[in-house]
Amino acid sequence: MDKASIINLLYLVSSICFIMGIRGLTHPRTAVRGNGIGALGMLIAVVATLMHQEVIEYAWIIVGLVLGSLIGAVLALRIRMTAMPQMVALLNGFGGAASVLVAGAELIRSPPPALGDVAVATYASAVIGSVTFWGSLLAFAKLEEYKTFRQPIRYPFLQPINAVLGLLALALAVWGVMEPDSAAAYWLVVLVASILGVTLVNPIGGADMPVVIALLNSYSGLAAAATGFVLGNSVLIIAGSLVGASGIILTNIMCKAMNRSMTNVLFGVLQAADDSPKQDDLYKTVKSASAEELALLFDTASRVVIVPGYGMAVAQAQHAVRDFYQLLESRGIEVLFGIHPVAGRMPGHMNVLLAEAEIPYEKLKEMDEINPLFAETDVAVVLGANDVVNPLAKTDPHSPIAGMPILEVGKARTVVVIKRSLSPGFANIPNPLFAAENTLMFFADGKKAILDLIAALKE
Repeated sequence: MDKASIINLLYLVSSICFIMGIRGLTHPRTAVRGNGIGALGMLIAVVATLMHQEVIEYAWIIVGLVLGSLIGAVLALRIRMTAMPQMVALLNGFGGAASVLVAGAELIRSPPPALGDVAVATYASAVIGSVTFWGSLLAFAKLEEYKTFRQPIRYPFLQPINAVLGLLALALAVWGVMEPDSAAAYWLVVLVASILGVTLVNPIGGADMPVVIALLNSYSGLAAAATGFVLGNSVLIIAGSLVGASGIILTNIMCKAMNRSMTNVLFGVLQAADDSPKQDDLYKTVKSASAEELALLFDTASRVVIVPGYGMAVAQAQHAVRDFYQLLESRGIEVLFGIHPVAGRMPGHMNVLLAEAEIPYEKLKEMDEINPLFAETDVAVVLGANDVVNPLAKTDPHSPIAGMPILEVGKARTVVVIKRSLSPGFANIPNPLFAAENTLMFFADGKKAILDLIAALKE
């Protein structure tokens, strides 16, 4: 078997590993194995690519392995679980940047024929990769809640500006495809697409961040696939296509969960969060309770539904929640978890946290499955969730979250909301649920509140 056949075989094995890895990630019980298979596939792909490009200087290979492993180890050890959305955003951005730089380097090294497929793929990498990189950096800044970026930045004529930037990038890309010897066209495309990435994400509020993360993930895959055509690397095309396709599917799921259309997302016109009129009188009827008072509710409860949100992630309360769940179950109480698809700051955020705490997967119920059960629920415990349980999504057509499907916790006999304060969620609007007649507020840090409830129940 010659060298070319060996490389193609390794690429095939790597591609199969990627597909099996994604399949494994579809269920918590096989997720670790799936992740390992995917990592093995990437290792095989890297080795095959080094062979293909005849990069056989062991010094460079060792330096790359050591440096990459060191960075990965530091990130794995230091990144908090609550910062995982930011990490995903950065990785999406790095993928886009890598596509731009690799395609640009290949253009300089060996300009493709004019009007050819490779030229088109080169400029597709430039546009998609640049939008992904700068859009991801801005998403990271919003998720980190940097003061300058936390609130959406709006300006007049947003859509016309985006349209002009998009057409300008397209025109420059056409010029570049017609004259691929001109590196200036490539870097001008990168510049314009970078500005477009910023203007697309800038006006989007934090409540829409899970959709943005899913979409940028898809963009990073598409950029990688385009770069695969530039390099003639089949495994990069396959891997990028898998990421791009899965990202689009996930984006579509998230859009339905947030009442957004795929067209709006693809053209960067997600609904931007807006300040709702302040309702000074809304919280005048808020009732608060202590852990001891709330413990009485669970003494007579037969079904409890816990609705986790970003507040649980911030407080790192998932392990305390597991202990709370086990205590209630030991008393014969049915405990379920209501999971909103966009709770938190990335797709599946709550699922990841609860899986880390070893909550049985069958206890996690999606929105369509749990909503009919709230009317038969004795106590609904809302832990750090806000926008995803806000009834304004149904009652106020002018709200930034109007039309977004929510977890209908208000139908439960009693709702216990655990929050530090009455401050609004990322959508920056008040929540009438907090002042509802059947709602009791427990003002405390999420982890401390759950531990206090456990102590009160054991007394």
